[in-house]
Amino acid sequence: MKLKTTLSALALSTLATGAFAAGCDKVTFSDVGWTDITVTTSATKQVLTALGYEVDVKILSVPVTFAGLETNDVDVFLGNWIPAQLGTVQPYLDSGAIEVIGTNLEGTKYTLAVPTYLYDKGLTSYAEIGKFKDELDGKIYGIEPGNEGNTYLIGLTAPGKALEGFQIVESSEQGMLAQVSRFYPEGKGVVFLGWEPHPMNANFDLTYLSGGEDFFGGEGIVQTLSRKGYAAECPNVAKLLKNQKFSLTMENQIMGAILDEGQDPDVAVAAWLKATPAVLDGWLEGVTTKDGGDGLAAVKTALGL
Repeated sequence: MKLKTTLSALALSTLATGAFAAGCDKVTFSDVGWTDITVTTSATKQVLTALGYEVDVKILSVPVTFAGLETNDVDVFLGNWIPAQLGTVQPYLDSGAIEVIGTNLEGTKYTLAVPTYLYDKGLTSYAEIGKFKDELDGKIYGIEPGNEGNTYLIGLTAPGKALEGFQIVESSEQGMLAQVSRFYPEGKGVVFLGWEPHPMNANFDLTYLSGGEDFFGGEGIVQTLSRKGYAAECPNVAKLLKNQKFSLTMENQIMGAILDEGQDPDVAVAAWLKATPAVLDGWLEGVTTKDGGDGLAAVKTALGL
């Protein structure tokens, strides 16, 4: 009886594991449209595809991403910028609806920025922005509507706040930088949401303003998030996600190829992976193909290495 019970338990465990594995055949990501997240999502997608997984990438806003993780419509999100998004994501973390897989990037910056020529004129902090209202035409440029950074800045336009009387122009990363590109050659005043990694740091001589640390913090991190229970259900994919560590240099280089040279993101990422294959050793340590084969060999073969 004891042997039968043990064998039955083992069979049930095996069936459960098989069911979980079957449910992991397809991995659904959210890409919120920021080029850095497009880069990291593409890199992960290409590796997973080479390992035999089906990958679906949905273009969603940050709030919809968190809601999608909560409802299991999204499995993974690689772009949780901390501390900027902490206020929005914390309730989901507290409830257990969203789990942190790990940190994939360190040393990020995210706050209002200005061309250095404007900083040198005295616009060095949030507190100084009001003095330059006429030169700035009363506008500060943000990214997509619903973004936490925009929401914070809009709150600062209330009476008595640092940005009282200003309009926060919400568009997109590309739309915002198009405005900066228009003003910059003529030395005109412009204040906008800046961040690193991003090739804007190489394309413009810019400086980040002090004064937003209570929301944006200083240097930050980017986390990988998953829906509840995903790491336990899909340990092989989770192992890859935990292993993945990106760098500012990597992301700046690939983003430059996309934004400055017009390359397709998947093409730019594949070219970088082929030129820097050593990164795969760490990412794929302990990771197999979907069917249990040699993961590193499969990815290298798929990339033509």
